[in-house]
Amino acid sequence: MKKGVNIVVLGSAGRMGAEVLAAVKNHKHAHVLATVSKPGALERIKLSAHDRPVVMIDFSSPSGFVEGLRFCRKNEIGFVSGTTGLSAANMRALRAASKKIAVFWSPNMSFGINLIAELLKHQAFGNYDLQVEEFHHRNKKDAPSGTARMLQNVLCAATKKNIPKPLSGRGGGIFGIHKIWAMGDEEVLTIEHTALNRRVFASGAVRAAIWISDKSHGLYDFGDLLK
Repeated sequence: MKKGVNIVVLGSAGRMGAEVLAAVKNHKHAHVLATVSKPGALERIKLSAHDRPVVMIDFSSPSGFVEGLRFCRKNEIGFVSGTTGLSAANMRALRAASKKIAVFWSPNMSFGINLIAELLKHQAFGNYDLQVEEFHHRNKKDAPSGTARMLQNVLCAATKKNIPKPLSGRGGGIFGIHKIWAMGDEEVLTIEHTALNRRVFASGAVRAAIWISDKSHGLYDFGDLLK
């Protein structure tokens, strides 16, 4: 077992940042090295020699993602991000950085959602009509969610069909509900995942950080971790 990983938490003042801090503090193989509430404070972090590898966990914003990724690439440390709403340029930057450092990105850090995604990769669904649906709290900015888009992309690749755009709902304090509808002439199948708290995403991110901590470079996601 690795002796542990030092974690830099980017976006520490946000709700997910607070969950990540709690998850790190409660994990015997992870340790908080630094917290960063705003990307501009990144340069003040001291990354002197440590006996443990260093990985940044980012739940911030697209602009924070850019600054965090740039910092990790410059300092040659691992980067784990669950930030959504990213542009095509952001994803190109992620792929470019992965040639130099280990990066792990997923629009959803929960084990359950990613297990569903892996299962969907092997289902053709015959003549069923398919639809992805998602609900989140009223303050979530991006719609459809990054997770819903991920599930739609997985279904399109597995079935070779054009799946309609995910349906989105916003309201209350819903942490995240994702449902896949498979609708046939004689029956309807549904696959549903409900997040009961934000802790599930933080725990997944810490797990990912520990997993990539001994990797020199590469672009990873939960599909790689689950294998």
